[in-house]
Amino acid sequence: MSENIPHVLILGGGFGGLAAANEIRNFLPHSKVRITLIDKKDWFMVGFAKLWIINGTRTFENSIGSLNKLRKKNIDFLKEEILEINLHNKNVKTTSKNISYDFLIIAMGAILAPEKIPGLIENGMNLYSHNQLTKIHDKLIQMKSGNIAIAIFGMPYKCPPAPFEAALLIDSMLRNFGTRKSIQIHFYSPAPVTLPAAGQLVSQQILDLINSENIVFHNSCKIKTVKKNTLVFETSQDDFDLLLAVPPHIAPKVIYESGLAKEGEFIQINRDCKTPFENVYAVGDVTSLPVGEKMAVPKAGIFAEGEGLTVAQNIIAKIQSKNNSVLFDGKGACFIESGKNTASLIEVDMFSEPTPSTRLTNSTKEHLNEKIQFEKDRIEKWL
Repeated sequence: MSENIPHVLILGGGFGGLAAANEIRNFLPHSKVRITLIDKKDWFMVGFAKLWIINGTRTFENSIGSLNKLRKKNIDFLKEEILEINLHNKNVKTTSKNISYDFLIIAMGAILAPEKIPGLIENGMNLYSHNQLTKIHDKLIQMKSGNIAIAIFGMPYKCPPAPFEAALLIDSMLRNFGTRKSIQIHFYSPAPVTLPAAGQLVSQQILDLINSENIVFHNSCKIKTVKKNTLVFETSQDDFDLLLAVPPHIAPKVIYESGLAKEGEFIQINRDCKTPFENVYAVGDVTSLPVGEKMAVPKAGIFAEGEGLTVAQNIIAKIQSKNNSVLFDGKGACFIESGKNTASLIEVDMFSEPTPSTRLTNSTKEHLNEKIQFEKDRIEKWL
């Protein structure tokens, strides 16, 4: 194969990375572009399947697709740790090799950092860790009375509606077990409303939804430390018997070491998803894309997918020596399951003028079917 075929290197096999890899390959054959995708795991999972594992309707094995299947589309896949990103020499060092690139797409996601909150690892369970889902399920089955605390420990976090969905699904699960009457569910958030990015009206609708199931929402809660069975706030404390935590999120260490983002922050991008480095793009949860002065595009798979497609189209245009450039449209929708075999859809247009527009649809069986189909479509289409 001739050496002057451009090489697109994609770091991360989540929504953004898989959308970009597939889009480029669908438009350009192997003879026109080489594509390599690297991830430290060899599977992909749609995040919301984690809630189905918690409520016992799914297993981990039935919720994943294999990234090794990319090879049959002429997309090289490497299961390796990314150790260094050298933006000046245009290469990436992994556990076993150095890989040079012509175009780089960083889609590494956000890292969960429970260690940032003293006592959290020892005294709480991680709602977002695939390793803890079955254990959470078992704890919920064993619990006969007491307090469940569902707590968000930092903003921004992935998939903003997910902790509220978790609360509703756990509520429904406990009703099925006949234990809900003797178990309280408390929800703690550092934000003043349920979903700041969705605005006041949708936030109120979500608050009404969880209140209607006797889930108590505590807003503007900054949890300093976690002790055994106790959440410690700045001026008070609350007891719990089971803590389900959404830990703080940070970018992977290699992002800070390469100078792509300041320590503790995410890669700053605009709607073209470019970084200041030539032919280097970033998409999804590893980024922060501002909306106006006080907001950013939420960290959700649907937005990572849209950004991945945007970058893919811009790389395709460059390879074909065309000048056109597309911008990410900021549109997307997230499902919120009710626990009653229905779901609603939060429809979002982050760049509508003068302010982002969001609306919450009615909760219906059809939307739940769409949610199930959404997962199936992504795994079939990408892998």
